[in-house]
Amino acid sequence: MKHLRILPCAIASIFCTGSAIAADYNPSWYVGTSIHAAETDETFGAGNRGYGVGLRVGKPLDEMWDVQLGASYTRSSDGDRRYQQNTLGVDVLYLFSRNAIRPYLVMGVAAERDRTNNRFRQADSTSPSASAGLGVQLVLNDQWTAQAEWRKVHGYLRGNDFGFSQASNSQLSVGLNYSFDKPAAPVRVATYTAPPVYEPAPVVVQAPPPAPVPPPAPRYEKITLSATELFAFNSAQLSTPQPKLDNIAAALNSNMQINQIVITGYADRIGSNQYNLKLSEKRAVSVKDYLLGKGVASERMSANGKGESNPVVECSNKKRADLIVCLEPNRRVEIEQFSFDQRTR
Repeated sequence: MKHLRILPCAIASIFCTGSAIAADYNPSWYVGTSIHAAETDETFGAGNRGYGVGLRVGKPLDEMWDVQLGASYTRSSDGDRRYQQNTLGVDVLYLFSRNAIRPYLVMGVAAERDRTNNRFRQADSTSPSASAGLGVQLVLNDQWTAQAEWRKVHGYLRGNDFGFSQASNSQLSVGLNYSFDKPAAPVRVATYTAPPVYEPAPVVVQAPPPAPVPPPAPRYEKITLSATELFAFNSAQLSTPQPKLDNIAAALNSNMQINQIVITGYADRIGSNQYNLKLSEKRAVSVKDYLLGKGVASERMSANGKGESNPVVECSNKKRADLIVCLEPNRRVEIEQFSFDQRTR
């Protein structure tokens, strides 16, 4: 079963793609099933190829750790020789992220029962075992997660029924997990400045003759919108509905003299500079496209991203969840409305 030796390397390569940014996670209990292929110890005399099924119950402990209680059944055969292994134990998972792709390391201990028989001999042993391996979880939706895993299972056989004291098997498994509850919706706090109301300049009349009325001073207004209100964490896709963007579009459509509208996206400092710059640009473009869909002409607007520059707040929280909440004001989109004479600050 050479593929059992190659596939762990493929799973390990997924660790390089997992983001270091922790997202919100679902603390609910979950239940899962799996099927697996096994490379069994040849000393049992039943070939080295086996197959089986597993059942597990798990619970996230925090942003990085899961615990799983599980049972498995594995069987292999070669002619009239049969080998069967049952396990019941507990596993601890260390997850490198809580994003859509979640690579992890796993360690476990279990009670293991090994049984072999043929026409000449039968042996049976219940012994302790330890296992370690690596795997990856793939989030399918709010409650379903796929899980693939490779592990090495080492049993410490008791008694002399088998004639040897240790056994070593490899397992490659795939399965699905179902969470009993959906994740709670995050609390979102947004800052918003109402669109400006433009009033006609007063006309001063002097007689005779009337004095010329000076033009009003150029005006502009900067509107700051919280990215948490506009987008999900680590996303550039606008959530719906967006009544505040609708109000801004209506104000701009009723004041056609306002042009040079600059839409600027910002990100917090979590993640690399290049990633945050790209994310802030995507968010600014999403807001521009939304206003364009509401009738604001494209030539009146420009969009750009400035990544994690110009932070509003500075935070030093050690726990990642607290740091994400503290840095929320830095994740924002600013809309600067310039008057027709292109005056800038």
